[in-house]
Amino acid sequence: MEQGALLSSLEHFLTHKVSPAQLCQAFFVLAAAGVLAVAATPKSARRLMLEYGPRQQEKPPAAGEDATSKAATTTASLNSHSSSSSHFTKLVAWFTSVGKVPHSWFKHFYILSVCSSLFWAAQYMSDGTIIRFMARAQAKSLKGSMTTNQALLTWLLMLMQGCRRLFECLAILRPSTSKMWIVHWVLGMAYYACINVSVWVEASTSLLQTGELSFTFEQPSANEFIGTLLFLGAWIMQYRCHKYLAGLKKYSLPEEGMFLYLICPHYTCECILYLSLAITAAPKGQLLNQTITCGLVFVATNLGVTAGDTRKWYAEKFGQNSIQQRWNMVPLVY
Repeated sequence: MEQGALLSSLEHFLTHKVSPAQLCQAFFVLAAAGVLAVAATPKSARRLMLEYGPRQQEKPPAAGEDATSKAATTTASLNSHSSSSSHFTKLVAWFTSVGKVPHSWFKHFYILSVCSSLFWAAQYMSDGTIIRFMARAQAKSLKGSMTTNQALLTWLLMLMQGCRRLFECLAILRPSTSKMWIVHWVLGMAYYACINVSVWVEASTSLLQTGELSFTFEQPSANEFIGTLLFLGAWIMQYRCHKYLAGLKKYSLPEEGMFLYLICPHYTCECILYLSLAITAAPKGQLLNQTITCGLVFVATNLGVTAGDTRKWYAEKFGQNSIQQRWNMVPLVY
């Protein structure tokens, strides 16, 4: 009885106060605001919170360090900077020295992502209690709902991304002995938990109408067709970028393919991937899925800050002229 009353109270809160989608949206927006706040701190403190892995070890960025791989803006350097003497910097140095974890823990993000995709798929196919509970809490606040087909397609695309990134972490990326701040790891895990809810939560009304697996091979909508093509293109391009970076010898400056025009084309691909999911999962009458778009805002903010720092680092290591004609992440914009 007590458990039933607790679930009933929680459902009432999620239905009448804040929906599951709104909780995900709030997390993404607040996380993006946190990234911007860190980026606005003094340079010495910012480096302690942002630098990790290769830059921390005086080497160019390795493949796959994207936040979605998401959440790469809250990591810490192992070395404090001798020129930093302010009390604030010392305080940041102390915080970032606590709770360091192996940089290889990046793979946990994709293990969680794949497991989450499989979990929600299993919940749907078995008409599980948890997905029904969240769908009921969400359905009353929806102005428009994704179709069941949209939800399953977006699930599949998210699963593909998680599987490919996990494969890259296990089979392509070079082993690293560097460390990262545990705050970064926690933020990344929270991101992938939320984004795997976001890909289906706006389909709650449609899901509640289905008691078992239902997928009909209907003609795809314009959103589904365009979003899927965009996703597949970015998915392949990002894999190529990561494989190329992983194969660089002596940590030389990337100078092939998209790297001739962009500092971090793998970040560009990451943003396109989430934009494509937002297009694919857009409810009827909407251009984008609002919840996934909020996730994209976090990804773009996070990776944008990291791309800017990467540009500065490349300029210091290889000279400004070597990257003069390259955009950071978005052609003609940034």
